[in-house]
Amino acid sequence: MTVRSEMPSIQPFSVGPVRFDNPLVLAPLSGITNLSYRRIAKSFGAGMVVSELVSSNGLVHASSRTHRYLATHPDEWPVVMQIFGDDPACMADAARIAQDAGAHVIDINIGCPVRKVVKRGAGCALMRDVPRSSRLISAVVNAVQVPVTIKIRAGWSASEVNAPDYAHMAESEGVQAVTVHGRTREQMFTGLADREVIRQTVERVNIPVIGNGDVVDAASATDMLSTGVAAVMIGRASQGNPWIFREILTAWQTGTAAPPPTPEERHQVICKHMQLYLEHQRPDIVIREMRKHICWYVKGLPESARFRTAVQQTERMDELHSLLSAYFDELTEKALVSA
Repeated sequence: MTVRSEMPSIQPFSVGPVRFDNPLVLAPLSGITNLSYRRIAKSFGAGMVVSELVSSNGLVHASSRTHRYLATHPDEWPVVMQIFGDDPACMADAARIAQDAGAHVIDINIGCPVRKVVKRGAGCALMRDVPRSSRLISAVVNAVQVPVTIKIRAGWSASEVNAPDYAHMAESEGVQAVTVHGRTREQMFTGLADREVIRQTVERVNIPVIGNGDVVDAASATDMLSTGVAAVMIGRASQGNPWIFREILTAWQTGTAAPPPTPEERHQVICKHMQLYLEHQRPDIVIREMRKHICWYVKGLPESARFRTAVQQTERMDELHSLLSAYFDELTEKALVSA
């Protein structure tokens, strides 16, 4: 199937001296973009992958659970680690810890809309306090030798849209790229992302801007690039769908849509995802965390509701593999019969 003919050429982009092969970025997603999934996304063509948001307090106070977020692998290089917090000194210390753990870029989360984050003055709450934001950003920039970036929203609310000016302030403090999610904190994940505020941010700064929000396929990724951004970030549309990066790249390279993944490929990717996860986590945790991923991987497939229910009740790895094999073997058999 042919897609839009005006597809862009694939260009690398850089954050300071750090170069990324193409302008597709896996968004930082809490509980989702751990090391195993970042490696999967990279294997399907993501140019940049970003860690889950990591608590600065957890890093500085040596929480073993938090430090697990710092695991990296050459498969995902260059490594981008995102940290969040509200205290400049603590954030500076956390940035140094992340840098020492192998981060090539430090990203500051100034976009998280979740209540437990903003109520402590972190995440998107920082967009309402520019003087404190300035001190925090400056502290992080001056604490490390690697480039520092930020991820923000359009603003706090429809009456407090300040992304262009906020990005300009961050640039003056030494930030070397900014990601803009085109929704306000008030919107959370509802409504449409505002591409115009992203365009205005591009015009306001001289550093790369990464556009985020409502990118679900090649057409929407192309539309996002038309705002002038250097790269396109993909978040929720990548859940259980790492081949979205391959599909967009194929469309940009050939003008033709890539074929959807076969049941066999989905099965192989799920197993690979679990295998990579087991390299750095206990089996019981892998099973618990992979349940949601598997449910996303099979969304929309025949008989997936019944299968998802069975997966949610599984407690053992061998049972999980048996369920997967039985389900995908059935799908493959039905596909052969109907062919």
